[in-house]
Amino acid sequence: MTQPEIVIIGLGYIGLPTATLLASKKTNVLGVDINPKIVETINRGEVHIVEPELDKAVYSAVKDGYLRASIKAVQADTYIIVVPTPFKAKNEADISYVEAATKSIIPLLKKGDLYIIESTSPVGTTEKMMRLIYGERPELSGHLNIAYCPERVLPGNVMYELVNNDRVIGGINEESTEKAILFYSKYIKGELHKTNASTAEMCKLVENSSRDVQIAFANEISIICDKAKINVWELIKLANKHPRVNILNPGSGVGGHCIAVDPYFIVSEYPMESKIIKSARNVNDYKSFWCVEKIQSEKLKFELEHGRKPKTALMGLAFKQNIDDLRESPATYITQKVLQNSYNEEHFVVEPNITSHDIYKLTDYKVAIEKADIIVYLVAHDEFINEKVSNKIILDFSGVKK
Repeated sequence: MTQPEIVIIGLGYIGLPTATLLASKKTNVLGVDINPKIVETINRGEVHIVEPELDKAVYSAVKDGYLRASIKAVQADTYIIVVPTPFKAKNEADISYVEAATKSIIPLLKKGDLYIIESTSPVGTTEKMMRLIYGERPELSGHLNIAYCPERVLPGNVMYELVNNDRVIGGINEESTEKAILFYSKYIKGELHKTNASTAEMCKLVENSSRDVQIAFANEISIICDKAKINVWELIKLANKHPRVNILNPGSGVGGHCIAVDPYFIVSEYPMESKIIKSARNVNDYKSFWCVEKIQSEKLKFELEHGRKPKTALMGLAFKQNIDDLRESPATYITQKVLQNSYNEEHFVVEPNITSHDIYKLTDYKVAIEKADIIVYLVAHDEFINEKVSNKIILDFSGVKK
């Protein structure tokens, strides 16, 4: 591989598809990750995550010589930061990964380079990284193009949406915005919307907070309907017949590294102003706890009626349907709590999108359905929807049998 034109730091659920997309356009791309196993896997033309079409795209990009992975960055013209931004104590954003990634490339930067953060970040992060760079390399001050451009993709459809979704791009100045727009225009068919870095950062947080609020409404309605003995799935279907109503489907909570996390970035910075956003987070967190209580109650009821403890199938660990991503998954949390509260009971943990788990012994979904007395649908995977079930007690928190 020749000298890379682009260096992407972070080869996870967004970084690897992004690197692969750029490489598919016959651009020399170096992907950087601190995990040697991930680097080795990619350099073999293989993938370490489940995402439709990604495996074929990675294989082709590596085979054609346009994509290579390394644990260390090298000099390029464009650097894209796509590392995690988790939250720490008191739900404050942790930008240490962004900072570490930035520090790793500071010695490599030269005048005219383009530096882009795609990691979800609190407002002000891009300018903070600018000050970090110029603090260590003052001779570059005013001579770099620095911008923020958050991703907007849905797991399970990443390869399509990376190309076709609109993007919001904000630079630290007008020239940086234009340079970033020019860069993305080579690879993206969606419209590119210009703004400044702070607005782009807030836009990403607001988008996911909006989704969180909408899901919280659906989850709250589901709890109310359960108490009122109303079928929530039928209710939502009927309510959505109104021309200006579009209620989302409830679930077992909210997971993933975006919707379950990003609202806290706003709440921690604006605690007095973000009342609805904070309340929505509380509702969605409570929904998982409520699910645990419902499972425990149903198990006790079964034991009292049958004189023995039930066998329970916990169906799904991922944070949404048909993916292998377990980050911040309410299903995983529920499974953990149910197993912690069990006493000499048999449970079947099911997740068809992964082959093994560090903590739980996984069971094939057909076996679990056959053996279980109580079936708990935590995630609406296609396998569960298509499987016929009869003569079982069903707790459906994800609309599998709606």
